Amino acid sequence: MIKNLTLEQATGQHHALGTSITLQIFGTTDDTLINETFDLIDHYEDLLTVNRENSEVMDINHAAGQRPVQVSSAVYGLVKLAVEQSRENFGFNALIGPLVKLWAIGFKDAHVPTDEQIQEKMKLIDPFSVELDDENQTVYLKKPGMELDLGGIAKGWIADRIRNFWHAYGVRAGIINLGGNILLVNDSPKRASGQWTVGVQDPKKPRGNNISTVTVPECSAVTSGTYERYLVVDGHKYHHLIDPRTGYPVETDLAGITTFTKDSVEAEIECKRLFFAGHPIEGWHDDPDRIGAVFVYNDEHVEYDNFDQ
Repeated sequence: MIKNLTLEQATGQHHALGTSITLQIFGTTDDTLINETFDLIDHYEDLLTVNRENSEVMDINHAAGQRPVQVSSAVYGLVKLAVEQSRENFGFNALIGPLVKLWAIGFKDAHVPTDEQIQEKMKLIDPFSVELDDENQTVYLKKPGMELDLGGIAKGWIADRIRNFWHAYGVRAGIINLGGNILLVNDSPKRASGQWTVGVQDPKKPRGNNISTVTVPECSAVTSGTYERYLVVDGHKYHHLIDPRTGYPVETDLAGITTFTKDSVEAEIECKRLFFAGHPIEGWHDDPDRIGAVFVYNDEHVEYDNFDQ
């Protein structure tokens, strides 16, 4: 529990990682560490982005089908985690880029591709066609046209790096908000129990409108949903979460899922696992790092996994 920690705080906002970022540190009004954290985020974006021609991840993509590329230890570790999770085939796939670009949902050229086009791109999203060399820290995409995109996991990984950075500087309480990816650092200064109150997004209302709230210890909260980007053709709604096992948007009764786990990168991964499952998974929260999950269905029914409501 945090004792005698005033509610004075340093707050900063920044745009990076394709989203709006808000950082809060309680117990101080000095924003020096906030600004240093923004520099750290920009550094990681420079390494990981696929939205510019130059980054370590783009170096890997440019060399697809040609040669292995050596990367920094931080990037290699994240790539290895993403590839290993992709090989579990539960829905998350860090190689799905060619398929996502084919559909282009959320962009002006969004359309429903032909099944033939989809099957062609499916050949380029196989995570077993990635060669990882631990000794030399190289990554090789074996087929020309393959693309690695860490967007589905990078924000969580970066949030965890920020928490480590704050711990090194003795931050006693804070909130990292990377565009809705939340990481709560240490105990809440607002409650004697140290617990935090976190809102769960209402999928039918603008961002920031909650359908529910839960009380949690320090943890990360990550949401996936079908409600923010979609395409409607002939009365059929196609959302942006493509199932790499079929090549089409996943068929689900879920509007959104929010997971609460100890680490933010795990929240990213588990959010996708539960979203693609479409319902609670028996025994999922037996892992002590998995605090709970909230499922919001299209009919606005809410189901709580491991939360007393």
